[in-house]
Amino acid sequence: MDTTPQHTDPTASARTPAPQPTGPTAPARTPAPQPTGTPASAPQHKDATQAPAPQRIAFLGLGSMGLPMARRLLDAGHQLTVWNRTAAKAAPLAAAGATLAGSPAEAVRDAEVVITMLADPAAARAVADALIPALRPGTHWIDTSTIGPDATRALAARLPEGVTLIDAPVMGSVDRAATGELLILAGGDTAPVADLLGLLGTVTACGGPGDGAALKLVLINAVVGGVALVAESLALAEALGLPRDLALRTLGAGPLAGAVGRATATGSYFPVALAAKDVSLATGVTKLPLLEAVHRFLLEDPSLLAEDLAAVAR
Repeated sequence: MDTTPQHTDPTASARTPAPQPTGPTAPARTPAPQPTGTPASAPQHKDATQAPAPQRIAFLGLGSMGLPMARRLLDAGHQLTVWNRTAAKAAPLAAAGATLAGSPAEAVRDAEVVITMLADPAAARAVADALIPALRPGTHWIDTSTIGPDATRALAARLPEGVTLIDAPVMGSVDRAATGELLILAGGDTAPVADLLGLLGTVTACGGPGDGAALKLVLINAVVGGVALVAESLALAEALGLPRDLALRTLGAGPLAGAVGRATATGSYFPVALAAKDVSLATGVTKLPLLEAVHRFLLEDPSLLAEDLAAVAR
């Protein structure tokens, strides 16, 4: 609704109407309408020029999650510059119209918004070393990596004046990244980039800088721990001679339903190595004996490290 105050002629109520002819030949007059502005209840038509203008976006990190996220931004008409340590991974986006940068600094130099999706704190620091000196005042940096709150706040402390960092790690795998259905856990002021984040998923405001990164550790470790518990429950069922299908069906009917769903997922890709990294970030914060055991469990079989998390429950 248009809330702009509607203005009328301030002298209209003070005018004395001019005498009107009263003779039999005087034509009947219909009083002329006084201008009163557009009523607030009148339909308001959105000008096409009010649609969000395409923005210059730099996207750094085109792994299994970054690639579909960047493609959604490109498909929405934004001017996309991309960088990836392995340049070949950027080829599909370059073929679709994105500009391929030779370095992080080159990627962000003219960007209004920078988005990073990197593997771990070490990768984030290395990329930050290269891109921070090239950031312009007014740039918004959205970090969707899972690196923990300490690393996030350390990055924020390094930013030049006029540059803002929003930590926005995501829940959801490659399938949801492709359809724009991620759960985005945002720390900081998301208002300037709300339209862009809306292309990627649904935003949950978590508080100040680093709070999104903190909540991500809570949620992802609950998921990983749940999948590990399902895996051990299935091992116990096998040792007791129970059919796997029976164990899965009944586990899925109880409190572990979500964990069973993730343990049996086929359209997701969250490598065991990254799951172990996320557990390690959590156990570095406080004493978590169960998750420490989960971390050891995840690293037991090196052949599974590149497999999706569901592999540990097969």
